Amino acid sequence: MSKVVLITGGSSGIGKSIGEFLSQKGYVVYGTSRSPQRYPDSKIKLVALDVADVASIDAAIKMVVDAEGHIDVLINNAGAGITGPIEEIPNEEIKRNFETNLFGPINVIKATLPQMREQNSGLIINITSIAGYMGLPYRGIYSASKGALELITEAFRMEIKDFNIHMTNLAPGDFATNIAAGRYHAPVTKGSPYEAKYGAVLNAIDEDVDSGNDPIMVSHMIFKIINTTNPKIHYKVGAFMQKFSIVLKRILPDKVYEKLLLNHYKL
Repeated sequence: MSKVVLITGGSSGIGKSIGEFLSQKGYVVYGTSRSPQRYPDSKIKLVALDVADVASIDAAIKMVVDAEGHIDVLINNAGAGITGPIEEIPNEEIKRNFETNLFGPINVIKATLPQMREQNSGLIINITSIAGYMGLPYRGIYSASKGALELITEAFRMEIKDFNIHMTNLAPGDFATNIAAGRYHAPVTKGSPYEAKYGAVLNAIDEDVDSGNDPIMVSHMIFKIINTTNPKIHYKVGAFMQKFSIVLKRILPDKVYEKLLLNHYKL
């Protein structure tokens, strides 16, 4: 019996790449989108789901279970970027980002766990970010929301260990996707005390994404995790220096590491 995989945010970017790759490997794949009708040529089945709407989450989970009888793998991939000086990002945008990157995945997990518990099996993979391991200048809100999901996963794992349900994080670095198109970024405001430096960092962030690796790397790692009997707590995928930055943060004194980031961003 083919495993059933549900991927939030499966219509574009990393989620689309994962869905198409797993479909080719013989999995039954459902992706989600707030507006599935916009993607008539999708190579995977798309169901309507808005991670900020609990009713739509419940309806999507029910639809997949009614159609397939089980959900074997949940991949919490839907997410949103956000940039800007924390002082200048409107509070509603901060809340919206946490709604998408943290509370949304939590609610999808909550909706899926009863089915997996009934099956006495399941795997949940939360797509976080290497940025979630460190507070990055002008990406602080994104770092915080993704870092919170990393910690939530650590706690969740211990709470669900008796149900034969596994949970893990996969933290990608920069990949060549359309994430910048859907990202909220505070405007570079003329006369702002952050104008020059934020403008320069924003350009550097966009260049990093544009020159990022092929998201198929993430798909290969997802496939590896699915086929691992007892997945680790944390996985990383991306350029060597991006992954190595996490090691440096662990071994270097805080101020030395901060200096490295300041130098990297030319601050």
